[in-house]
Amino acid sequence: MLEPLYTAAEARRAEEGHDVAELMERAGSAVAFEVATRFPVARRIAVVCGGGSNGGDGRIAARILREQGRNAEETDEVEGADVVVDALFGTGFSGEPRPEAAGRIARIDGSGAPVVSVDVPSGVDASTGEVAGAAVRAAVTVTFHGPKAGLAVAPGLFHAGEVVVADIGLDPLETVHRLVTPAILSLVPRKTAEQNKYSAGTVLVAGGAPGTAGAVCLAAEAALRADAGYVAVAVPEAALPVVEARLLEPVKVRWEDAVAAAERAHALAIGPGLGRDGAAMALRAELLRAGDQRLVLDADALHELEPGPWGGRAVLTPHAGELARLLGEESDWVDAHRLEAARRGAERFGAVCLLKGADTIVAAPGTGALVVPVDAPGLATAGTGDVLTGVVAAFLAKGVEPRLAAAAAATAHALAARSRPQPGLVASDVVAALPAVLA
Repeated sequence: MLEPLYTAAEARRAEEGHDVAELMERAGSAVAFEVATRFPVARRIAVVCGGGSNGGDGRIAARILREQGRNAEETDEVEGADVVVDALFGTGFSGEPRPEAAGRIARIDGSGAPVVSVDVPSGVDASTGEVAGAAVRAAVTVTFHGPKAGLAVAPGLFHAGEVVVADIGLDPLETVHRLVTPAILSLVPRKTAEQNKYSAGTVLVAGGAPGTAGAVCLAAEAALRADAGYVAVAVPEAALPVVEARLLEPVKVRWEDAVAAAERAHALAIGPGLGRDGAAMALRAELLRAGDQRLVLDADALHELEPGPWGGRAVLTPHAGELARLLGEESDWVDAHRLEAARRGAERFGAVCLLKGADTIVAAPGTGALVVPVDAPGLATAGTGDVLTGVVAAFLAKGVEPRLAAAAAATAHALAARSRPQPGLVASDVVAALPAVLA
């Protein structure tokens, strides 16, 4: 359900009390095994080694490969190699590589050969995934004992390639950050025979300004497909004809009646297609103080949002640009510092912050991050964020606490997307796939 993601300090702590030479021998052997198994016909293997223990692991791997009769040499001459092993920097690296090291990284990346990185790709911060300068782009990363946070969080995620975890004989350790697995969906209550549509979870979705009514429709349909029992939508009167024609199951109300409808809901989803004019912002303010319902705030509901007493019952679901505006940063900064950005968002609002992306990050005040591996490039299309909002709302309405509801919703969303062909995926495909994921 929640598996360890190690920082550099946690990895060092796991190694305490163990024979370093023995650990390095196991690590080097694991690298040699992956190289030999994956590239059985490689004629020349170039192993680029640094001066630390990571380089030592690489030298051991090269020695074992030679003992197996392979042409493996420790060298910076990577041109013409069939495989390159990157053993420059390990988990102790942070910051920007010095010019000489950056040049070695550039040669590795420019070799044209597949790269196997040892523990982490050189240039990637193992604790955060941050990349401050040159960094190796690996085809495979052989990491030791357990996955590192920097391999699961972008931009490090995009440098790691396939991650193989090699057991080198260490005991598990409790970690600050955790990797979310599909088993988290077991926390989401399913409907039982004793329930009715109201006790199974009621959701109000508020948004749907003219021209963006599709957003509120997708969120409402997603909430129902995520097993909510009763869903209502609040839209401006001008959008009612469109929503009435598009949605069959949800109840429809005007914005003027949204607060009354909110009183009957377990969870409110505010933002899909809401708009940013005075009426929209006034509705947001009214709903935030309407009661003690759990909240998910997305899209336009995040516009110029300020912290409030509602934070402890809320999930914010920004993409990088939206979170950047909430933090007074540029979106490029968020992309480069995703763990820190999500943490700051959670701390500023006293709420759960779900930062969307290929490495969806769920942060809550005072605790480590939950990282959801998405692996569904088809989600890069309009409307899928509205679908996620509806799923979060449904899980909140069912009583799952906000941090775990957000992580479970991101997992269900990703699994639903992955179950469909990625080219041409549209948001309504994800909605349709949700029941099978939850079955």
